[in-house]
Amino acid sequence: MMHGHAGSRPQLVDSSYAWLRLGLALLLCTLGSAGMWTYVVSLPAVQSEFGVVRADATLPFTMAMVGFGTGNALLGRLTDRIGIFAPILFGIALIGAGYVGSGLAPSLWMLSGCHVLIGLGAATFFGPMISDISHWFLQRRGIAVAIAATGNYVAGAIWPGVTAYFIASSGWRATHIGIGIFCV
Repeated sequence: MMHGHAGSRPQLVDSSYAWLRLGLALLLCTLGSAGMWTYVVSLPAVQSEFGVVRADATLPFTMAMVGFGTGNALLGRLTDRIGIFAPILFGIALIGAGYVGSGLAPSLWMLSGCHVLIGLGAATFFGPMISDISHWFLQRRGIAVAIAATGNYVAGAIWPGVTAYFIASSGWRATHIGIGIFCV
């Protein structure tokens, strides 16, 4: 018996098309998970610019995690109803708006609000994406889900170094704007 998703066709489950989707999911998860990893590198520069203590400077990251947790539930539910395509577009828009808004934020509160958007957008590229990819595999579902989930951790290996490099050369604001544009 083949189990499919609203967007999958039974004849494509476990096919080369499913593996292509998995490769694209890994790439999207790596790009879309930037929001989980970039702020921690930006924290000292943000703290210095806004003249706040470390505890206050962590508020944007906390808000990103709140957005991430909330987004996994909300966007996961949306993905279950309509498929992954529209949530991906929504997630991309949220990440772009959140990063560009962060680079322009005049206060720590606005920066924190923008990080809620980043977290919501990043959520699309974790739970919902993993759930979607599970519908395209039957025989190798476990490895497919593991590969898709790995995108978040590949992001953790790439984004902090990239972020640190660009903060050193261009500042945290330009770096956030650049990340937003690049991810879109």
